[in-house]
Amino acid sequence: MLSFVARRTAAALGTLLLSSLLVFLAVQALPGDVATQVLGKDATPQAVAQLRGSLGLDRPAWERYADWMRGALHGDFGTSLVSGKAVGGDVAQYLGNSALVAVITILFAVTGSLLLGIVAGLYRDRWPDHLISTVSLVGMSVPEFVVATVLVLCFSVALPWFPAVVLYGPDATVGQLLPAVWLPALALAVVMAAYIVRMARTSVIDVMASEYVTTARLKGLSTWRVVTRHALPSALLPVLHVIALNVAWLLGGVAVVENVFNYPGVGKLMLSSVQNRDLPVIQAIALISAVVYVACNLAADLGAMALNPRLRTRGRT
Repeated sequence: MLSFVARRTAAALGTLLLSSLLVFLAVQALPGDVATQVLGKDATPQAVAQLRGSLGLDRPAWERYADWMRGALHGDFGTSLVSGKAVGGDVAQYLGNSALVAVITILFAVTGSLLLGIVAGLYRDRWPDHLISTVSLVGMSVPEFVVATVLVLCFSVALPWFPAVVLYGPDATVGQLLPAVWLPALALAVVMAAYIVRMARTSVIDVMASEYVTTARLKGLSTWRVVTRHALPSALLPVLHVIALNVAWLLGGVAVVENVFNYPGVGKLMLSSVQNRDLPVIQAIALISAVVYVACNLAADLGAMALNPRLRTRGRT
């Protein structure tokens, strides 16, 4: 078991190192000159050269990458070219707001989709399965910004239960943001849950048709016991990775939804940073996204090991 954990952890660290290099190279390969973009086209060559020197753009790329990684390991991502503040503090503030949406989305999407997927699998080819499958296919087909727009029309215009947009800035408290969190979370949950429902349904159908489930039924065990003790642990194994990918997707999908609701989260910060060519902020958010993606996949691997005893004993045979 320890060797399994060690291998997965080493692979995760190697992936993060490669991701950080790709993020740095991709940002550096963006067309145009950062100093000219910041100062404007009317800036003098002397001012542009001075800003390039202060930003370290006149140094070799490998030195800038080493300095950036050294600072990132200590939580220092540099200084924003727009606000002049530390990137780490700004990103942490926006990231905390996005985390509020993400936590609510995960609670609704994961629990709801697992229940719906299990019901659809147990009632295969009957009306609950047809209804759940149809709704999940619609959720997979409709983009998140369309879902967000429909939710605004339904629950902000027709039924004014929730605010359509957020009027607070990134320094808003949880109490101020809480009324406006539900529609973005629901929009993301609809899209996210659709994929998990489909995978959970397929997995439950496959497991319920397996030999060991048939044997458990022949022994006279109740359907509830067969499902909870024998089917679900195996059925959840492939679903864990789908959940991990969808949780990691939240950082990308939330950018569109946050823009629709004017929510002060990390997605909105990313869009504004791209427009303003704020490279330190872009690099920080991209690296944090890679960390979230790798952490979710590592958690899925460890969860699969906990559910599947063969993974825990593979190194002993």
